[in-house]
Amino acid sequence: MPRVRTQVGIVGAGPAGLVLAHLLHLQGIDSVVLEARSRQHCEERIRAGVLEQGTVDLLNRTGLGDRLRRDGLVHHGIELRFSGRGHRIDFDDLTGGSGITIYAQHELIKDLIKARLDAGGQIFFDVEEVSLHGLDSDGSFIRFRPNITSDFEELSCDFIAGCDGFHGICRPSIPEPVLTVYDRTYPFAWLGILAEVPPSSQELIYAYHERGFALLSMRSPSISRLYLQCAPEEDIGNWSDERIWEELQVRLRSDESWRLAEGPIVQKGISGMRSVVVEPMQYGRLFLAGDAAHIVPPTGAKGLNLAVADVRVLARALGGFYSSGQRSVLDGYSKTCLRRVWKIQRFSWWMTSMLHRFAGDSAFDQRRQLAELDYVTGSRAGASTLAENYVGLPFDDV
Repeated sequence: MPRVRTQVGIVGAGPAGLVLAHLLHLQGIDSVVLEARSRQHCEERIRAGVLEQGTVDLLNRTGLGDRLRRDGLVHHGIELRFSGRGHRIDFDDLTGGSGITIYAQHELIKDLIKARLDAGGQIFFDVEEVSLHGLDSDGSFIRFRPNITSDFEELSCDFIAGCDGFHGICRPSIPEPVLTVYDRTYPFAWLGILAEVPPSSQELIYAYHERGFALLSMRSPSISRLYLQCAPEEDIGNWSDERIWEELQVRLRSDESWRLAEGPIVQKGISGMRSVVVEPMQYGRLFLAGDAAHIVPPTGAKGLNLAVADVRVLARALGGFYSSGQRSVLDGYSKTCLRRVWKIQRFSWWMTSMLHRFAGDSAFDQRRQLAELDYVTGSRAGASTLAENYVGLPFDDV
């Protein structure tokens, strides 16, 4: 059976796996990336693209920011809208100049893949039947088929990075008694659309309404991304384009001279919402990162950013190991990451619970939510808390 040797085997060519491969390359550490999907799928899959300031800084600092600087939409605030009125959270004023950048995840994936291949790095797309072996020994390796017609090959490595998402094979490769899973499923979902219409706002609008949450976002100056809170069991077939726009108009309504622009809907779907954390994020020579270790509800726009934060820690730890043989930072990877993970989970839960209607909520609960929104938008301390978390906690705050 053919065997290839590398220092770090990376399973998954999403943001976590590709950023990790790039950071390791910059330190002279060899890695091989294995991905079950095709390159085309990875580069075309539409996902959220809100980048924290720290993520943007890291991409720029490591030579990945050319297209990001050219095409990214820099935002210096968001709007919270409730009771027919909008309230701006000013990031510049509240955080000392930090902001967010809208840059579609699939565009970032294109940048990462190009950088990887331009540097001569290896990515195996369309791999089949991946399995991990020797995680608790000195002889760890990954067995896989390069494609369905090929024989098995083995990738021998010092360490394995599990960056293959929530439904990947890395997390289940850890013995069940070792892992503790913290899981919360929310009693609602998001109906999301892509529409060929310029965004009706230069910044994101988070709307609380008695009929449910709504969000106005964007992918580019000509493409709008919008969301509606709905029931998890909703049938997308029951949501005509006309009905979607009618509901968005109601929930995003403003008493001011503003109206939501409508256009052709080119994509729509329903996504459930949950929060998941697994502890620990490492076992033997396997280190989990990104969605393989945690899921956050999309309200706080943290999934991609948390994945980047994970691999930043992991790359630094692996760099220390290979340069000096020190294992202390590597052994503390899970503890270091989980401090940040739980802070992000807290913020994402808070944003979600503040802005969504929960089934069975009473009039008291609704008034309480409105009071919380009134406090956050009317208090500098409250607004600062939201702004600090939204633009991203400092990387060193772990």
